[in-house]
Amino acid sequence: MKNNLLFAILLTFTLISNVNAQKSKPNILFIAVDDLKPELGPYGNKLVKTPNIDRLAKMSTVFLNNYCQQAVCGPTRASLMTGMRPDYTKVWDLKTQMRDMNPNILTLPQYLITQGYNTVGTGKIYHPSSSIKKIDPVSWNMPYLEPEASDYANSLGKPANSQYQKPENKALFVTKKEREKRDNDDEEPTTIKGPSTESIDVPDNAYDDGVIALLAKNKLIEFSKSSNPYFMAVGFRKPHLPFVAPKKYWDLYNRADMPLATFTEHAKDAPEIAYHKSGELRNYIDIPEFATFNQPGNHVYLKEEKQKELIHGYYAAVSYMDAQVGILLNTLDSLGTLNNTIIVLWGDHGWHLGDHDLWEKHTNLENATRAPLIVAAPGMKPGRTTSLSEHLDIFPTIVDLAGLKIPSQLQGKSLKPVMINNSSSVNDFAMSQYPRKLSKEDAKNAGFDSNKIMGYSLRTSQYRFTIWMNDFTSDQPFDSKKIYAAEMYDYNADPLEKENIYKSDKYKEAAKEMYKKMTDFFKSQETK
Repeated sequence: MKNNLLFAILLTFTLISNVNAQKSKPNILFIAVDDLKPELGPYGNKLVKTPNIDRLAKMSTVFLNNYCQQAVCGPTRASLMTGMRPDYTKVWDLKTQMRDMNPNILTLPQYLITQGYNTVGTGKIYHPSSSIKKIDPVSWNMPYLEPEASDYANSLGKPANSQYQKPENKALFVTKKEREKRDNDDEEPTTIKGPSTESIDVPDNAYDDGVIALLAKNKLIEFSKSSNPYFMAVGFRKPHLPFVAPKKYWDLYNRADMPLATFTEHAKDAPEIAYHKSGELRNYIDIPEFATFNQPGNHVYLKEEKQKELIHGYYAAVSYMDAQVGILLNTLDSLGTLNNTIIVLWGDHGWHLGDHDLWEKHTNLENATRAPLIVAAPGMKPGRTTSLSEHLDIFPTIVDLAGLKIPSQLQGKSLKPVMINNSSSVNDFAMSQYPRKLSKEDAKNAGFDSNKIMGYSLRTSQYRFTIWMNDFTSDQPFDSKKIYAAEMYDYNADPLEKENIYKSDKYKEAAKEMYKKMTDFFKSQETK
């Protein structure tokens, strides 16, 4: 009898302890934003209107010098979600499936499931082409939240090609075959899409992001009734091209005020391989009449009126997305959990808005590789830091903030020490990379059998050093004979990347130091 009573007491104590342990784990709201560059109030932009991200920043650590691993959706998201570099994931494009290359690779939400979390996602978290069934099902232990046609406002149904609601634009995508033919986001203009912008007087939930925000809101309310901790991933699609948003967000801005890029040339002495012809933008049907493509080199020469329209559209799409972030913050606030939830907002990479005569991402330059990262966590004082961080660091940071053990294989580092002391640092540099292909003629002239080129870009607090390597990835022994070209920029003296100083006598010693940092990095990455 006494033994039974003792067993019952122990069982009750264990159950209570388990419940308390579950409750002690912080909930996590994980907000991914497609093509969001640091053109935000917390990063010093006084024109853009993002009151909700501004609000989040006031309760967060804002990482001012955060860099992606590769400036295109599929690879950078695969790296961020696994904490592993592209040369490990083997995802360098928009075609390779992450688990084809690494069947047992561990993702952040997948790990959190093993730690007692419920995980659920909605919107774009992984790039569809790099994940099984577009969402990587093993990352979620709850059904993924997919918009239904009935979720869209005013019986409009789903936007055509997941983008357009304007009737004349929807008419461009009348058949499934036509939609599939037009659905390609790669950097080469292999398909033709609809127009690059759309402004129409509709509610927010006429487009995907508005619906995604409402699906997430309802799930957050549902989670509030459970004792289990959650990881809620919300992937907003804007400001990715095309720049579509309800008219009220366009009306926030005067097109005449849109800031054109200050420097629109290629850097002096820079290799042409560092640039591209803005092929993704050229997929849109309204671009050719405003562009000039028959000039030598990687240029687009977009007319100023179209530049202002695109920048206007980008800002409108950012403000539209920001309003959806507000729905999430207001929901947590109404539930009384805003201040005890880990909230992470990140852009998957930067975006060129006409600088260097470039549009989109797809480079190793500052405007493509630098991306926003804003992190709020219970017990952490808000602040801003100039310390270098990488997307790789997000996985271990979240795990560390949640009080969990960091998986040993991760290549990133926890940023929690920087959140505690904003002047501290965990990274000496940030590393990005981008692949290119030479023409067969250029490869032959360079003495290469292969036309494959990989550019590695090492960013310190002052410099960027980029080395373009033939038929090479960082898990191989470094061979200087494979160097095709190199770049170096001094951001203290040249923040706009106007001159490649790699061969400058003035920077001879600094160039040697950066070269050594790069080769030391390669050595650290070689397959053992």
